[in-house]
Amino acid sequence: MNHNTCVFYLKVQRVEQTCLFELSWGQGQQIGETLPYPEHLTEIYHEWNSAYLSFYKNALRGRVSQIGTFAAPQIDWHAKLVQAEAKLLYEFHQWLRAAELFKIRSSIARAAADMGMARGQEGDRGEFVPCVEVFITCSPLEVARLPWEAWEIGTEFGATGQIRIVRMPVNIQGTTATPTHGGQRARVLAILGDDTGLNFQKDKEAVRSLASVADIEFAGWQPGKDINSLKEEIVNAITDKRGWDVLFFAGHSNETVLMGGELAIAPGASLFLSELEKPLTIAKEQGLQFALFNSCNGLSIANTLIDWGLSQVAVMREPIHNQVAQEFLVQFLQRLAQFQDVHKSLLAACQYLKLEKHLTYPSAYLVPSLFLHPNAEPFRLKPLGPRQWLKRWLPTKKEAIALAALVFASWQLPVQDFLIEQRVLVQARYRQLTNQVPTTQQPPVLLVQIDEESIRKGKISDPKPMNRLYLAQLVDKLAAMNAKVVGIDYLLDRYQKGNDEKLAESLHTSVQKQGTWFVFGTKRNTDGNWFEALPEFANPNWTLQGDTRVLYKNQISRLTVVPRNYSDPRRLPFGYLLALAYWLNFEHSGKPPQPHLQSSVNWLSQLDTYITNTTGQDYENIFSPSSRLHPVTNFFYQYNQRWLHPIIDFSVPPQQVYQRLPAWELLEDTANSLQLDPERQPVVMIAPGGYGEAGVAAEGEDNFPVPAALSYWRSQENPPDSRQILPGGEIHAYTIHHFLTKRLVVPIPDLWLVGVAVLLGKGTALALEKVKTESQKGKGKLVGFLLPSTRAKWVIVMAGGTGIYGLASLQLYITAAVLLPYVLPAATFWTYISLNLFKRKTHA
Repeated sequence: MNHNTCVFYLKVQRVEQTCLFELSWGQGQQIGETLPYPEHLTEIYHEWNSAYLSFYKNALRGRVSQIGTFAAPQIDWHAKLVQAEAKLLYEFHQWLRAAELFKIRSSIARAAADMGMARGQEGDRGEFVPCVEVFITCSPLEVARLPWEAWEIGTEFGATGQIRIVRMPVNIQGTTATPTHGGQRARVLAILGDDTGLNFQKDKEAVRSLASVADIEFAGWQPGKDINSLKEEIVNAITDKRGWDVLFFAGHSNETVLMGGELAIAPGASLFLSELEKPLTIAKEQGLQFALFNSCNGLSIANTLIDWGLSQVAVMREPIHNQVAQEFLVQFLQRLAQFQDVHKSLLAACQYLKLEKHLTYPSAYLVPSLFLHPNAEPFRLKPLGPRQWLKRWLPTKKEAIALAALVFASWQLPVQDFLIEQRVLVQARYRQLTNQVPTTQQPPVLLVQIDEESIRKGKISDPKPMNRLYLAQLVDKLAAMNAKVVGIDYLLDRYQKGNDEKLAESLHTSVQKQGTWFVFGTKRNTDGNWFEALPEFANPNWTLQGDTRVLYKNQISRLTVVPRNYSDPRRLPFGYLLALAYWLNFEHSGKPPQPHLQSSVNWLSQLDTYITNTTGQDYENIFSPSSRLHPVTNFFYQYNQRWLHPIIDFSVPPQQVYQRLPAWELLEDTANSLQLDPERQPVVMIAPGGYGEAGVAAEGEDNFPVPAALSYWRSQENPPDSRQILPGGEIHAYTIHHFLTKRLVVPIPDLWLVGVAVLLGKGTALALEKVKTESQKGKGKLVGFLLPSTRAKWVIVMAGGTGIYGLASLQLYITAAVLLPYVLPAATFWTYISLNLFKRKTHA
């Protein structure tokens, strides 16, 4: 039984004038009751049976003996049968409503009520509706003939869950076999027997209606066929090595006491079921799951086949009229073709006869019965093809709710930024733990910071704007140190009376004597134009100007990348131009043009021409391909997403990125101990060092919150760096480092990996269901040996896999500069697994 089914076993045994009822279920629970058997119930049954046979006296699929003298034609047997049916059901239900059976009825109804509550939660796609299965075993045969399927157990208690009654023989010696046609089209063998007085054309059409979902083959009697050859043909068809899933028989049949049942295969010729024991056992071992005998008096046939180990058998307990049998078959196979199980299909067909055909075929719905082996699940045809395969992968209601919440979370930028910040912190700890901290003899950036102490010692009363005379002193000092590449992270777009001349003179002197490459900061203003540095300072013919914009939000700084289009009017990033100047002077093998004050050609154009001629590349493509704005990133900006936008990697310790030097220390160095090597030296950047007024539009605008990873590295310094802000100059320093090392960390969007986790989670959940089903059926011993067989082991394996993915993603971050998200994908995967395990635990 599947996990949506609660199973009870009810044994009903008549001993003389007493009936013993024994109900068992769950983990050894059982109830035993004794009830007097009303002898008149047997008499009422025989009255009904007599009326039934009299009404359906022609075209029966069985050989019925005379039941006395038939009534005169003027008797209304339809009315007689309806009255007899009502009387039989009334007396039958009255007997079963006895007080002695209250505990049995209430136990089953209580389980049905619980299933009714679960039905609204679990029946998402209608594939597995929670229900109660009651296996009824009856003896002797006269008790088994009663219409137990009509017992309305739950109505007395108002139980809303479904209660399905299925039959089980007293003796079961055989074991069920494992289906062998998994993943293949089902195979159906239809045997057509003696058609004397019958017409099987409608039966054939009904069976052929399964052709779209199953392979159909027919065997059986045809006029002129030799009887011995016919028997051999039937046996060979049953034992076909390709195996069968369904066996169907139409024709005359009857009960026998010792031979298991009699099947009329041709006029005047029969096969006893005992003669087919070996062929049917072979068919069972080759995958036969279900047999339908659309013929008369099938109780002994069903009991015998289940005893041999066949999974399930549907039979007619009484003689059945040819037209009734065909109506039943059509309805039954329609449901089966809709991938409903055989029990549900049989109940639906009976319900059709009861509600739609009760006037034409009274009492017909009471005749069909399903016998089921206790270790078998009701057979159903398996849907094949892309559409059906896709349907299995569609989320259930609970999965859809959880998935919607996870997708919503992965779409939120604050959630993304928080997770990235924590992930980079973990990366920093992982680097330190695994000793993968990059080591360099000299950081690529010397960061000259004008901090509060420098302002105080420089006697600067108002650092906004920064005193140009103080900047001139720094430029002079750097020129004396032979600084080759200097960046100034200050906007010099406005005049500052009395100090501009000195700064201009210092800049000119440094370019003229030292050949210094100056990169000035610029930024867009509110009008969409740029804060251009004054031409006295930054003549475009011998200086460069870069965009100092910092993409920092929620403790996450994303790299300011090169615009995607070459014709984009935006300036190149400040850090990119500094990295480019450094590369040309210290990493490129050629001799790049040097700045000249007398130049009349745009300096950036000169560099572009030189780089193109010497490398064949555009100067905007010198570093990592990730340094350009990705088309995906550019497109999803309109949806407030930052997909594939590189981040600043704060998992690298700041000591490996830049050396901090307060401006006042630089100016007070009189021994020239900070002399730079003209062959190999860092980029020098003059930038604010965290004073309160630093910023353009507002004071403190250049001071950012410290991200978690950088805070961790600061705490590891000796002595610890206790600063609570991150100056923008340090972000630019990281940018320069990333460009020069050609290592830009690209975060893969959470939503993408959530999608992958959905597929893995759903696939694993489906695999768990399959393994559980196969283990219950004893299939796949090799698989069971290689794979875990218990829920706990599966959880351990999947937890180990999740951990391995986490470690792999940590290492991939370092080796490939790719940030694979962990939290949301792992949560998605385990949501699917948890829902599956919880469902199994609840309904196991």
